[in-house]
Amino acid sequence: MRPILLQGHERALTQIRYNRDGDLIFSTAKDQHICAWFAHNGERLGTYHGHQGALWTVDVDPTSTMIASGAADNTVKLWDIQSGKCLKTWDFDTAVKRVEFSEDGSQLLAVTEKRMGFLGTIVVLDINRDVNAEQSGEKVLVITCEDAKATVAGWSYMSKYIIAGHEDGSVSKYDAKSGEQLDNRQVHEPDALVTDIQWSSDRTYFITASKDKSAKLVNVDDLEVMKTYTTDTPLNSASITPKKDFVILGGGQAAMDVTTTSTRQGKFEARFYHKIFEEEIGRVRGHFGPLNTVAVDPQGRGYASGGEDGYVRVHQFDKGYFDFTYEVERQARAAQQM
Repeated sequence: MRPILLQGHERALTQIRYNRDGDLIFSTAKDQHICAWFAHNGERLGTYHGHQGALWTVDVDPTSTMIASGAADNTVKLWDIQSGKCLKTWDFDTAVKRVEFSEDGSQLLAVTEKRMGFLGTIVVLDINRDVNAEQSGEKVLVITCEDAKATVAGWSYMSKYIIAGHEDGSVSKYDAKSGEQLDNRQVHEPDALVTDIQWSSDRTYFITASKDKSAKLVNVDDLEVMKTYTTDTPLNSASITPKKDFVILGGGQAAMDVTTTSTRQGKFEARFYHKIFEEEIGRVRGHFGPLNTVAVDPQGRGYASGGEDGYVRVHQFDKGYFDFTYEVERQARAAQQM
C-alpha cells in the first residue's frame, strides 16, 4: 500500500473525514483552515478559511453538499462544499471539540469544552439542507455534562440516541429527542480520556479509543463491551473497516512523554487488529509523530491517517488486503508451533 502524502497543513492534524461515497477527504488541523482533497489521487479540491483558532473537528453531510467545523474560537461553522461559502456561524461559550451530522443531515451535534467556569455540553442544531436557505440560530437541545465532560459524541442508528465518550473513561447514551441520559458505563479505566468514537456501517455498534492504551467495540443498545484491543501506546483514534473484519488504531506517545530508555520511541504506526479475534495482524509506518486521527473510506477501498507531523497519509488497499484470510493464516501459524 504505497501512500499518497498530502501536504496542506502547517500544524498537527486533528481530524480526517471521508464523505459517504469515499471520493472526498476533509481534514482539519491546528492551523485554522480546512482542506478538501480527492481521495483517489490526493489532489487538493479547496481550502476553507474563516476560523480564528485551532480547528478541532470536521464532518460532511450525507449528500456531500455541506461540511461543518468546530474550533478553538468557540464557533461552529457550516460551509457550502462547492463554493466554499460560510453559510452559518454559531457562537458558544467555549471551544468546540467534535461535530457530527445526523444520518439524514437534518441535525448537527456539537461537543463543547469544559472551561472558564462553563460546563461541557452536547448541543444539537437544526440544519436546513438547502444551501440557499437561511439557517436557524436556535440550539434545539442542550445536554449539560455535570459529572464528567464529554470529549467526543455521535449519532446512533436512525439518529435515535446520542452516544458520548467522557474524560473519566465512561460512555453515555442519551435520548436524541429529550436529552435524557439513558445509560452510563465505565468502558475504559477511570480517568482515561475517551479520545475517539467511530461507527460501524449500520451504527448499531461503535469503537472507542482511549489514553488507557486500548480500544473497545461497544454495542449501542446496552453499552456492552463486545471486544477489546490492547496496545502498548496511548490511542487517539480508532476506526472500523467495512467489508473486512478489521479495526485500525492510531496513537503514539508524545515526545515529552517518551523516556530516553524507551527501545521503540514513539510507536507512530497505524495498527490493524482482527475485529473478531482481537489480535494484531499488522502495522503501517510512515508518520514522524503520534497519529491523531484515523478514518476509513466508507466504501472499504482504503484509509487515511493524520499525524502530529502535519501530514495526511492516504492508503488505497491493494489486492493482498482483500485476499487476506485471517483464519487460514491463524491455522498455519498454529501448525508451525506444534
